[in-house]
Amino acid sequence: MRKQRVTIREVAKLAGVSTGTVSRVLNGRPGVHPQTRARVLEVVRALGYVPNPVARELTGRGERTVGVLQLPGVPRLTPYFTLLYEYLADALWQEGFRLREVPTDPVGLPLEPAKGYILLGAHEHDPRLEYLQEHGQAFVLVGVYPGVFWVAPHDEEGGYLATRHLLELGHREILHLTGHLHNQAGRDRLAGYRRALEAYGVPFRSELVLDGEFSVLAAYRTLRRAWEGGLRFTAIFAASDEMAVGARAALEDLGLKVPQDVSLVGYDDLPEIGEGLTTVRQDIRRVAHTAVRLLGEAFEGRSPRGERVPVQLVVRQSTARKGVKP
Repeated sequence: MRKQRVTIREVAKLAGVSTGTVSRVLNGRPGVHPQTRARVLEVVRALGYVPNPVARELTGRGERTVGVLQLPGVPRLTPYFTLLYEYLADALWQEGFRLREVPTDPVGLPLEPAKGYILLGAHEHDPRLEYLQEHGQAFVLVGVYPGVFWVAPHDEEGGYLATRHLLELGHREILHLTGHLHNQAGRDRLAGYRRALEAYGVPFRSELVLDGEFSVLAAYRTLRRAWEGGLRFTAIFAASDEMAVGARAALEDLGLKVPQDVSLVGYDDLPEIGEGLTTVRQDIRRVAHTAVRLLGEAFEGRSPRGERVPVQLVVRQSTARKGVKP
């Protein structure tokens, strides 16, 4: 009897990772921690795993590649995008596709062909959308844009939940660290912040809205500069966990404690980022799997549509009632 072939799922299970991670390691793609890569390769050698190109061709999977298009100038290896890539690769592998990051020109147009594309980030007048539509390319946008296939967390609701939580704790001077406001997610989270203020009868103050650029360093610099310039607040809603980490570091360097002096809420609920942080959890796995499902509809020629993925407030130790020392 012939020995049963080792499967990629067996490799993934023994290595403690997803099949998408195993795929990226075997194909030499970036975004895998060196220790994880070494562990996967060790399991591959131990099990004697060999990819079966014949079977892949027989099932029509050999050339089934989906390209990822990132906006130019946006950092790729952030915790959020690394996790999203992981889930996208896993979901596509289950459908018989291989994920590949496609190089782009200066405005984000693809320089390599693929069966379909997943676009990360949405902004006004995005040239990628018109280009792909004109060329009849199937694609799905992780973001919100009318007239195309898209999926996004319910960012405005997330901004509302975060700000409402702080308002219910008695805070009225609430600083909002935004992401880039040309980005749909940044705009929607700001809209949720404003909606919560309005619902509680708290006047909107433009000086309490600062650009954190969705990064740890930018948030740190922005917050520290604002406090040293005399701006005062008792709570912060940061539009990402990474910005919340930068904000916490700035507060600590200024001699302020979280949440005793300033309450802090993030967004994303990224693993191992901002331990103990109250945050808005977006289901990144569901976003990725929904994107792959919608891409399948695009391949079938169905009418474009979008889906919003629900978000959830997760309360931890970084927020407290105003004036109460926990």
